[in-house]
Amino acid sequence: MCGIVGAVAQRDVLPNLVDGLKRLEYRGYDSCGIAVYREGKLLRARGIDRVAALQDEVARRQLSGYTGIAHTRWATHGKPATENAHPHFSPSASEPRIALSHNGIIENHEELRADLQKHGYQFASQTDSEVIAHLIDHLYNGDLFEAVKEAVGHLQGSYAIAALCRDEPHRLVGA
Repeated sequence: MCGIVGAVAQRDVLPNLVDGLKRLEYRGYDSCGIAVYREGKLLRARGIDRVAALQDEVARRQLSGYTGIAHTRWATHGKPATENAHPHFSPSASEPRIALSHNGIIENHEELRADLQKHGYQFASQTDSEVIAHLIDHLYNGDLFEAVKEAVGHLQGSYAIAALCRDEPHRLVGA
């Protein structure tokens, strides 16, 4: 079962995110990751190793931020691989606007993926979760809450999500 951790504070949330992931380790997982907002950008570290290895990578890269999400994944779509680990970014390119973590299964992900590809979205993973990130980005019009609210109206299946947006750095939306 996947686990999601999120935090918004007036100090670095990385220690809280890592601690949250450590507390979820007993549940089992095949990958983990963290995304934070820092200085106008979304930054991410993820992999298929244990949380301790992710913590080392975060320290090596000196990641920090006041808003962030973290995730442990148990694969339902796509093999255990770094590109399938959460959080997912949208767009997937070098300047992502949306970061998203998801627990559950989106039954209509193939239909949504095809529609988003028609709008120019490219997919870096095999997951149904990345579809949600791109859908929120596609629907985003300056209000993350409204974009998430509209996006979940298109989802069929079961889900828990946490999303953050580069353009609203002190806001975290869950559904």
